[in-house]
Amino acid sequence: MEVHLTPDQEAFVREAVASGRLSSPEQAVTEAMSLWDERERTRLEILAALDAAEADIAAGRYDPYSDETLSSLAEEVKREGRAARQARLSA
Repeated sequence: MEVHLTPDQEAFVREAVASGRLSSPEQAVTEAMSLWDERERTRLEILAALDAAEADIAAGRYDPYSDETLSSLAEEVKREGRAARQARLSA
């Protein structure tokens, strides 16, 4: 497969190799593909979660929230997010 980069992209790759951040242009492509793959996996997970949520709503499996309960829900989500982030950083 032959890939053509824009001049800016080529300069970006050359800079990364020259600075030692990457060992070769091939490593730049490998890393870019890895990040793309990760992003696509995340996108598919989000779409699956949305499908599941829509199915739950359609089946009546949800809890209604009021203005009063949304604040506590937001705090709970923040706590869970911070805990998950800390667990990833600790791993």
